[in-house]
Amino acid sequence: MKNPHDLFSSKPATNQRPLKVGEEIRRAISGIFLRGEVHSIDLFGASITVSEVRVSPDMKNASVFIMPLAGEQKKEKLEALRVAAPEIRYLASKKLKLRYMPKLHFELDNSFDEAQRINILLQKPEVARDLVKEMKD
Repeated sequence: MKNPHDLFSSKPATNQRPLKVGEEIRRAISGIFLRGEVHSIDLFGASITVSEVRVSPDMKNASVFIMPLAGEQKKEKLEALRVAAPEIRYLASKKLKLRYMPKLHFELDNSFDEAQRINILLQKPEVARDLVKEMKD
């Protein structure tokens, strides 16, 4: 039987739990990096931004999107995080009250590069001219 709310909605209701858990994991991992709790020599003193954590619907895996400060040594930091993932998972599990802590998979966040590319495109004279023209109409 369908939920009565779903009968009037144009799209099916999505489960909010993975989104909430992802945000809690993001906060916990950010705190771990801020306090320098990871014992990896490659991550010592590294300033890493955790922009997003996406948790799978079954809550078994989580993709952690990161970007080192100013994008320096991206590949090296990413590899160090992948090696330290079990330790980071353990430290995060101590801060969260979850029945099962998802496995962490670290990935580079390319949204910063994409935003910069779009900003450069918007500053081009021909694009700016078209934008002004659309605002007048």
